Amino acid sequence: MGKYDFDEIRERRGTNSLKYDFAVKRGKPEGILPLLVADMDFPAPKEVTEALVKKAEHGIFGYSEPFDGYFEALSAWAGTHFGWTPEPESVVLTCGVVFAICNFIEALTEKGDGVLINPPVYYPFFEAIADNERKLVTSDLVYSEGRYGIDFEDLEKKIIENDVKLYLLCNPHNPVGRVWTLEELEKILDICERNGVFVVSDEIHADFIYPGHSFHSFAALKEAAKPGYAVCTSPSKTFNLAGLHNANIYIPDPVIREKFLKAQNKKGYSQSNIMGIVACEAAYRYGGEWHKELLSYLGGNLAFLREYLKKNIPGIRLVEPEGTYLAWLDCRGLGLTDKELNDLIVYKAGLWLDAGNIFGRSGELFERVNIACPRSVLKKALEKLRNALGGAADGQ
Repeated sequence: MGKYDFDEIRERRGTNSLKYDFAVKRGKPEGILPLLVADMDFPAPKEVTEALVKKAEHGIFGYSEPFDGYFEALSAWAGTHFGWTPEPESVVLTCGVVFAICNFIEALTEKGDGVLINPPVYYPFFEAIADNERKLVTSDLVYSEGRYGIDFEDLEKKIIENDVKLYLLCNPHNPVGRVWTLEELEKILDICERNGVFVVSDEIHADFIYPGHSFHSFAALKEAAKPGYAVCTSPSKTFNLAGLHNANIYIPDPVIREKFLKAQNKKGYSQSNIMGIVACEAAYRYGGEWHKELLSYLGGNLAFLREYLKKNIPGIRLVEPEGTYLAWLDCRGLGLTDKELNDLIVYKAGLWLDAGNIFGRSGELFERVNIACPRSVLKKALEKLRNALGGAADGQ
């Protein structure tokens, strides 16, 4: 038994939770069980809440910036977990990774320029490109024998044909769960350096890596890449702090960093959320033990999901994740259309998941499930799904 109780069910209804309070407003039935959106149903480490309470009791929430201790905690975490330490002057605080991605698109490209992504991929990537009036260029991941990979020949071909200026890399990849190997990352680096493509590496899920796999940050690749990349990090997924809007963007090249800051200033954004600053430092400074136990619990949830599907729902196949707490389910074995699958899950099973088609057309007939919840909740959801499929088979 660990120090932390991840089996505890903490009521989230009535807390302004997107996940639990806004199903009806988003067109879903009342009472639906949500296992979507990448936040967890676990309270943050007590050291984080204690730091927030202390700040709240102080009662003054004026314009704020981080002290040196903030960057020391950030560097210590990165050094311990990822083998690289960001220089404080190279880190820009923003209100989130998606905000930063939009900022990079605006700062480093012009309207109509090509921006490349690898579907099925985190759906805000599509929105960021479209909303900034850039050209969407896709090099779809290749799904073979239950595992996704990058088609490097297609990747470079698409870059050259579309004069791509910016590549949005997702590592670990959301939603398919791949953790790109050092060899794969070096191939990406070589292709992008050769063709003058700037890489924005979204590494927000880097703290969730399963045994047998190793995470390599783009920042840890060869020094020659410095002018051509940036790394997006945040404590939001790791410590369940998404609502505090804090991200740390590593931009090693000073010229690129100045362009990024100029684009940020044009939006009127300057000082960060004081509570985000406080929570981030406390999490990275004191959250190591909590994080370690969390990973163990998530591993147990993944094992439970894997075995439950094999035994009870063989028509759904788990795409074995190497990282993240988001499970990608291959539902093609059910023999349904994409609409039939959605209707089954939402209206018959009463589940609110992330339908695979929002991650691109190659995500059709897949579903993304958030397993960062008490195991009893995950079990309940799987039983609802099994019963819905059993009812369908019986013609009920």
